[in-house]
Amino acid sequence: MLYPLMRRWLFRRDAEWSHDFTLRHLHKLGRSPFAFLLKQRVPNKPVECLGMTFPNPVGLAAGLDKNAHCIDAFAQMGFGFIEVGTVTPKPQLGNPKPRMFRLPEARALINRMGFNNGGLDLLVHNLENTRYRGILGINIGKNKDTPEEQGPEDFRLCLERVYPYASYVTVNVSSPNTPGLRDMQHGQQLSALLKVLKQEQQRQHKATDRYVPLVVKIAPDLDAPAVKALAELLLEHNIDGVIATNTTLAREAVAHLPHGGEAGGLSGPPVQAKSSDVIRWLRAATGPNFPIIGVGGIEDSDSAADKLAAGANLVQIYTGFIYRGPRLIRDIVKNI
Repeated sequence: MLYPLMRRWLFRRDAEWSHDFTLRHLHKLGRSPFAFLLKQRVPNKPVECLGMTFPNPVGLAAGLDKNAHCIDAFAQMGFGFIEVGTVTPKPQLGNPKPRMFRLPEARALINRMGFNNGGLDLLVHNLENTRYRGILGINIGKNKDTPEEQGPEDFRLCLERVYPYASYVTVNVSSPNTPGLRDMQHGQQLSALLKVLKQEQQRQHKATDRYVPLVVKIAPDLDAPAVKALAELLLEHNIDGVIATNTTLAREAVAHLPHGGEAGGLSGPPVQAKSSDVIRWLRAATGPNFPIIGVGGIEDSDSAADKLAAGANLVQIYTGFIYRGPRLIRDIVKNI
Protein backbone atom coordinates (compact mmCIF):
# COMPACT_ATOMS: atom_id res chain seq x y z
CA MET A 1 0.00 0.00 0.00
CA LEU A 2 2.93 2.31 0.65
CA TYR A 3 4.55 1.91 -2.76
CA PRO A 4 1.94 3.88 -4.78
CA LEU A 5 2.58 6.90 -2.56
CA MET A 6 6.33 6.55 -2.90
CA ARG A 7 6.04 6.11 -6.65
CA ARG A 8 4.03 9.31 -6.98
CA TRP A 9 6.85 11.20 -5.24
CA LEU A 10 9.63 9.46 -7.15
CA PHE A 11 7.95 9.91 -10.54
CA ARG A 12 8.01 13.69 -10.06
CA ARG A 13 11.81 13.49 -10.22
CA ASP A 14 14.37 12.49 -12.84
CA ALA A 15 14.14 8.76 -13.60
CA GLU A 16 17.79 7.93 -12.94
CA TRP A 17 17.93 10.09 -9.80
CA SER A 18 14.90 8.19 -8.47
CA HIS A 19 16.51 4.88 -9.37
CA ASP A 20 19.74 5.70 -7.52
CA PHE A 21 17.87 7.18 -4.55
CA THR A 22 15.77 4.03 -4.19
CA LEU A 23 18.77 1.69 -4.41
CA ARG A 24 20.71 3.66 -1.79
CA HIS A 25 17.86 3.38 0.68
CA LEU A 26 17.09 -0.26 -0.15
CA HIS A 27 20.74 -1.09 0.51
CA LYS A 28 20.59 0.51 3.95
CA LEU A 29 17.23 -0.98 4.82
CA GLY A 30 18.11 -4.45 3.59
CA ARG A 31 21.12 -4.67 5.92
CA SER A 32 19.33 -3.16 8.93
CA PRO A 33 17.12 -4.63 11.70
CA PHE A 34 14.18 -3.06 9.83
CA ALA A 35 14.54 -5.24 6.74
CA PHE A 36 11.34 -7.00 7.83
CA LEU A 37 9.44 -3.92 6.64
CA LEU A 38 10.12 -5.08 3.08
CA LYS A 39 8.90 -8.62 3.66
CA GLN A 40 5.77 -9.95 2.02
CA ARG A 41 4.27 -13.41 1.96
CA VAL A 42 4.46 -15.06 -1.43
CA PRO A 43 2.99 -18.52 -2.13
CA ASN A 44 5.45 -21.37 -2.52
CA LYS A 45 5.18 -22.58 -6.14
CA PRO A 46 8.40 -24.46 -6.87
CA VAL A 47 9.69 -24.85 -10.43
CA GLU A 48 12.43 -27.25 -11.56
CA CYS A 49 14.70 -25.54 -14.08
CA LEU A 50 18.43 -25.39 -14.90
CA GLY A 51 19.00 -28.28 -12.50
CA MET A 52 17.68 -26.25 -9.54
CA THR A 53 14.44 -25.87 -7.63
CA PHE A 54 13.20 -22.29 -7.80
CA PRO A 55 10.81 -21.46 -4.92
CA ASN A 56 8.55 -19.64 -7.36
CA PRO A 57 8.83 -18.70 -11.05
CA VAL A 58 9.17 -14.88 -10.68
CA GLY A 59 12.66 -13.37 -10.75
CA LEU A 60 14.17 -9.91 -10.74
CA ALA A 61 15.71 -9.11 -14.14
CA ALA A 62 19.25 -7.84 -14.53
CA GLY A 63 19.87 -4.11 -14.84
CA LEU A 64 18.08 -2.91 -11.75
CA ASP A 65 20.81 -3.90 -9.27
CA LYS A 66 23.91 -3.77 -11.44
CA ASN A 67 26.44 -3.82 -8.59
CA ALA A 68 24.59 -6.26 -6.29
CA HIS A 69 24.14 -3.58 -3.61
CA CYS A 70 20.55 -4.48 -2.73
CA ILE A 71 20.28 -8.27 -2.88
CA ASP A 72 19.30 -8.53 0.77
CA ALA A 73 16.48 -6.03 0.33
CA PHE A 74 15.09 -7.66 -2.81
CA ALA A 75 15.29 -11.07 -1.12
CA GLN A 76 12.69 -9.89 1.43
CA MET A 77 10.15 -9.18 -1.30
CA GLY A 78 9.52 -12.77 -2.33
CA PHE A 79 11.40 -13.14 -5.59
CA GLY A 80 11.99 -16.74 -6.60
CA PHE A 81 15.40 -15.72 -7.87
CA ILE A 82 17.45 -12.55 -8.34
CA GLU A 83 19.72 -11.58 -11.22
CA VAL A 84 22.34 -8.85 -10.78
CA GLY A 85 24.58 -7.05 -13.29
CA THR A 86 25.36 -6.46 -16.04
CA VAL A 87 28.95 -6.40 -14.78
CA THR A 88 31.98 -5.64 -16.94
CA PRO A 89 35.62 -6.41 -16.09
CA LYS A 90 36.52 -2.77 -15.48
CA PRO A 91 34.31 -0.06 -13.97
CA GLN A 92 32.67 2.22 -16.52
CA LEU A 93 30.51 5.31 -16.32
CA GLY A 94 28.16 4.39 -19.14
CA ASN A 95 26.61 6.82 -21.58
CA PRO A 96 26.11 10.56 -20.96
CA LYS A 97 23.09 11.67 -18.95
CA PRO A 98 20.15 11.94 -19.28
CA ARG A 99 19.87 8.28 -20.28
CA MET A 100 16.71 6.94 -18.63
CA PHE A 101 13.19 8.09 -19.51
CA ARG A 102 9.73 7.17 -18.27
CA LEU A 103 6.78 6.85 -20.65
CA PRO A 104 3.92 6.65 -18.13
CA GLU A 105 1.17 6.57 -20.76
CA ALA A 106 2.63 3.26 -21.99
CA ARG A 107 3.88 2.12 -18.55
CA ALA A 108 7.25 1.85 -20.27
CA LEU A 109 10.87 2.95 -19.96
CA ILE A 110 13.59 3.86 -22.41
CA ASN A 111 17.19 3.57 -21.27
CA ARG A 112 20.59 3.97 -22.84
CA MET A 113 22.61 3.41 -19.68
CA GLY A 114 25.51 1.68 -21.42
CA PHE A 115 26.52 -0.90 -18.79
CA ASN A 116 27.32 1.67 -16.12
CA ASN A 117 28.71 -0.37 -13.24
CA GLY A 118 31.51 -0.54 -10.68
CA GLY A 119 33.31 -3.47 -12.30
CA LEU A 120 34.12 -6.97 -11.13
CA ASP A 121 35.96 -6.01 -7.94
CA LEU A 122 33.00 -4.09 -6.54
CA LEU A 123 30.47 -6.75 -7.55
CA VAL A 124 32.50 -9.54 -5.96
CA HIS A 125 32.96 -7.48 -2.78
CA ASN A 126 29.20 -7.01 -2.51
CA LEU A 127 28.51 -10.68 -3.20
CA GLU A 128 30.93 -11.69 -0.44
CA ASN A 129 28.97 -9.53 2.00
CA THR A 130 25.39 -10.52 1.19
CA ARG A 131 23.33 -12.75 3.46
CA TYR A 132 21.22 -14.00 0.55
CA ARG A 133 21.43 -17.76 -0.05
CA GLY A 134 18.76 -18.10 -2.70
CA ILE A 135 19.13 -18.57 -6.44
CA LEU A 136 21.36 -15.83 -7.85
CA GLY A 137 21.98 -15.08 -11.51
CA ILE A 138 24.93 -12.91 -12.50
CA ASN A 139 24.74 -11.10 -15.83
CA ILE A 140 28.08 -10.49 -17.58
CA GLY A 141 29.15 -8.23 -20.44
CA LYS A 142 32.09 -6.53 -22.13
CA ASN A 143 33.55 -3.08 -21.62
CA LYS A 144 32.66 -0.49 -24.22
CA ASP A 145 36.30 0.27 -25.06
CA THR A 146 37.30 -3.40 -25.45
CA PRO A 147 38.13 -4.10 -29.13
CA GLU A 148 35.69 -6.45 -30.84
CA GLU A 149 38.26 -9.23 -31.23
CA GLN A 150 38.99 -9.14 -27.48
CA GLY A 151 35.33 -9.19 -26.45
CA PRO A 152 35.26 -12.93 -25.65
CA GLU A 153 38.10 -12.44 -23.17
CA ASP A 154 36.04 -9.84 -21.27
CA PHE A 155 33.21 -12.35 -20.96
CA ARG A 156 35.60 -15.15 -19.99
CA LEU A 157 37.20 -13.05 -17.26
CA CYS A 158 33.78 -12.15 -15.86
CA LEU A 159 32.72 -15.80 -15.87
CA GLU A 160 35.89 -16.84 -14.07
CA ARG A 161 35.48 -14.21 -11.33
CA VAL A 162 31.74 -14.61 -10.68
CA TYR A 163 31.58 -18.40 -10.97
CA PRO A 164 31.98 -19.10 -7.22
CA TYR A 165 29.04 -16.84 -6.34
CA ALA A 166 26.55 -17.61 -9.11
CA SER A 167 23.69 -20.08 -9.33
CA TYR A 168 23.72 -19.37 -13.07
CA VAL A 169 25.56 -16.89 -15.31
CA THR A 170 23.90 -14.87 -18.07
CA VAL A 171 25.84 -13.88 -21.17
CA ASN A 172 24.47 -10.51 -22.27
CA VAL A 173 24.95 -10.10 -26.02
CA SER A 174 21.71 -8.23 -26.56
CA SER A 175 21.92 -4.81 -24.93
CA PRO A 176 21.36 -2.14 -27.60
CA ASN A 177 23.46 0.40 -25.69
CA THR A 178 26.99 -0.95 -26.22
CA PRO A 179 28.16 -0.45 -29.83
CA GLY A 180 28.66 -3.73 -31.69
CA LEU A 181 27.44 -5.93 -28.82
CA ARG A 182 24.38 -7.27 -30.63
CA ASP A 183 26.62 -8.45 -33.48
CA MET A 184 27.87 -11.07 -31.01
CA GLN A 185 24.49 -12.86 -30.99
CA HIS A 186 24.90 -14.04 -34.59
CA GLY A 187 26.89 -16.59 -36.56
CA GLN A 188 30.62 -16.98 -36.16
CA GLN A 189 30.95 -14.27 -33.51
CA LEU A 190 28.44 -16.00 -31.26
CA SER A 191 29.94 -19.41 -31.94
CA ALA A 192 33.44 -18.20 -31.03
CA LEU A 193 32.17 -16.57 -27.83
CA LEU A 194 30.24 -19.65 -26.73
CA LYS A 195 33.24 -21.89 -27.37
CA VAL A 196 35.42 -19.73 -25.10
CA LEU A 197 32.79 -19.63 -22.35
CA LYS A 198 32.03 -23.36 -22.42
CA GLN A 199 35.75 -24.06 -22.07
CA GLU A 200 35.93 -21.73 -19.06
CA GLN A 201 32.80 -23.27 -17.57
CA GLN A 202 34.37 -26.72 -17.91
CA ARG A 203 37.59 -25.51 -16.26
CA GLN A 204 35.68 -24.03 -13.36
CA HIS A 205 33.51 -27.13 -13.02
CA LYS A 206 36.59 -29.32 -12.80
CA ALA A 207 38.36 -27.00 -10.35
CA THR A 208 35.38 -26.49 -8.03
CA ASP A 209 33.35 -29.68 -8.55
CA ARG A 210 30.37 -27.37 -8.99
CA TYR A 211 28.45 -26.90 -12.24
CA VAL A 212 27.06 -23.40 -12.85
CA PRO A 213 24.70 -23.19 -15.86
CA LEU A 214 25.35 -20.72 -18.67
CA VAL A 215 22.42 -18.92 -20.29
CA VAL A 216 22.38 -16.37 -23.11
CA LYS A 217 20.17 -13.26 -23.13
CA ILE A 218 18.90 -12.33 -26.57
CA ALA A 219 17.12 -9.40 -28.20
CA PRO A 220 13.45 -9.15 -29.20
CA ASP A 221 14.39 -7.60 -32.53
CA LEU A 222 15.04 -10.95 -34.23
CA ASP A 223 12.84 -12.63 -36.81
CA ALA A 224 11.93 -16.32 -36.74
CA PRO A 225 14.80 -17.52 -39.00
CA ALA A 226 17.35 -15.59 -36.92
CA VAL A 227 15.97 -17.08 -33.70
CA LYS A 228 16.12 -20.57 -35.21
CA ALA A 229 19.76 -20.08 -36.26
CA LEU A 230 20.65 -18.73 -32.83
CA ALA A 231 18.88 -21.64 -31.11
CA GLU A 232 20.85 -24.12 -33.20
CA LEU A 233 24.10 -22.54 -32.01
CA LEU A 234 22.99 -22.66 -28.38
CA LEU A 235 22.23 -26.37 -28.72
CA GLU A 236 25.43 -27.06 -30.66
CA HIS A 237 27.54 -25.53 -27.88
CA ASN A 238 25.54 -27.16 -25.06
CA ILE A 239 24.44 -23.85 -23.59
CA ASP A 240 22.15 -24.48 -20.62
CA GLY A 241 19.36 -22.01 -21.30
CA VAL A 242 18.25 -18.69 -22.75
CA ILE A 243 16.66 -15.46 -21.49
CA ALA A 244 14.20 -13.89 -23.91
CA THR A 245 14.29 -10.97 -24.19
CA ASN A 246 16.19 -7.75 -23.66
CA THR A 247 14.83 -4.31 -24.61
CA THR A 248 13.73 -3.36 -28.13
CA LEU A 249 14.85 -0.68 -30.57
CA ALA A 250 11.36 -0.54 -32.11
CA ARG A 251 9.36 2.61 -31.47
CA GLU A 252 6.07 2.11 -33.33
CA ALA A 253 4.01 1.85 -30.13
CA VAL A 254 5.48 4.92 -28.42
CA ALA A 255 6.70 7.27 -31.16
CA HIS A 256 3.81 9.67 -30.47
CA LEU A 257 4.59 9.95 -26.75
CA PRO A 258 6.92 12.37 -24.94
CA HIS A 259 10.42 10.82 -24.95
CA GLY A 260 9.16 8.17 -27.39
CA GLY A 261 11.92 9.04 -29.84
CA GLU A 262 14.80 8.81 -27.38
CA ALA A 263 17.64 6.48 -28.33
CA GLY A 264 18.09 3.33 -26.30
CA GLY A 265 16.18 0.21 -25.37
CA LEU A 266 12.43 0.30 -24.83
CA SER A 267 10.95 -1.91 -22.09
CA GLY A 268 7.51 -2.50 -20.66
CA PRO A 269 4.21 -3.48 -22.32
CA PRO A 270 5.28 -2.33 -25.82
CA VAL A 271 7.79 -5.22 -25.94
CA GLN A 272 5.40 -7.87 -24.56
CA ALA A 273 4.21 -9.32 -27.88
CA LYS A 274 7.66 -9.26 -29.51
CA SER A 275 9.20 -11.02 -26.54
CA SER A 276 6.52 -13.70 -26.46
CA ASP A 277 6.95 -14.33 -30.21
CA VAL A 278 10.67 -14.91 -29.68
CA ILE A 279 9.89 -17.35 -26.86
CA ARG A 280 7.50 -19.31 -29.10
CA TRP A 281 10.12 -19.51 -31.85
CA LEU A 282 12.76 -20.60 -29.34
CA ARG A 283 10.55 -23.31 -27.92
CA ALA A 284 9.80 -24.63 -31.38
CA ALA A 285 13.50 -24.64 -32.26
CA THR A 286 14.87 -26.10 -29.00
CA GLY A 287 12.25 -28.67 -28.10
CA PRO A 288 10.24 -29.14 -24.90
CA ASN A 289 13.02 -29.41 -22.34
CA PHE A 290 15.36 -26.48 -23.04
CA PRO A 291 15.20 -23.89 -20.20
CA ILE A 292 13.74 -20.53 -21.24
CA ILE A 293 13.35 -17.51 -18.95
CA GLY A 294 10.79 -15.06 -20.29
CA VAL A 295 11.08 -11.32 -19.72
CA GLY A 296 9.67 -8.28 -21.46
CA GLY A 297 6.45 -6.41 -20.79
CA ILE A 298 5.27 -8.38 -17.76
CA GLU A 299 3.05 -6.11 -15.67
CA ASP A 300 0.43 -8.48 -14.23
CA SER A 301 -0.41 -12.16 -13.92
CA ASP A 302 -1.99 -12.26 -17.39
CA SER A 303 1.16 -11.04 -19.13
CA ALA A 304 3.24 -13.46 -17.06
CA ALA A 305 0.91 -16.30 -18.01
CA ASP A 306 1.33 -15.32 -21.65
CA LYS A 307 5.10 -15.85 -21.33
CA LEU A 308 4.58 -19.26 -19.75
CA ALA A 309 2.05 -20.25 -22.41
CA ALA A 310 4.54 -19.20 -25.10
CA GLY A 311 7.03 -21.68 -23.66
CA ALA A 312 8.91 -19.99 -20.82
CA ASN A 313 9.74 -21.99 -17.69
CA LEU A 314 10.36 -18.91 -15.52
CA VAL A 315 9.75 -15.17 -15.83
CA GLN A 316 11.56 -12.01 -14.80
CA ILE A 317 10.26 -8.50 -14.14
CA TYR A 318 11.83 -5.06 -14.24
CA THR A 319 9.73 -2.26 -15.73
CA GLY A 320 6.49 -3.67 -14.34
CA PHE A 321 8.18 -3.78 -10.94
CA ILE A 322 9.09 -0.08 -11.26
CA TYR A 323 5.48 0.82 -12.02
CA ARG A 324 3.70 -1.55 -9.62
CA GLY A 325 6.20 -2.32 -6.87
CA PRO A 326 6.66 -5.52 -4.84
CA ARG A 327 2.97 -6.38 -4.93
CA LEU A 328 3.47 -7.46 -8.54
CA ILE A 329 5.57 -10.42 -7.39
CA ARG A 330 2.86 -11.73 -5.10
CA ASP A 331 0.08 -11.13 -7.63
CA ILE A 332 1.85 -13.09 -10.35
CA VAL A 333 2.85 -16.03 -8.16
CA LYS A 334 -0.63 -16.22 -6.63
CA ASN A 335 -2.54 -16.11 -9.91
CA ILE A 336 -0.53 -18.13 -12.42
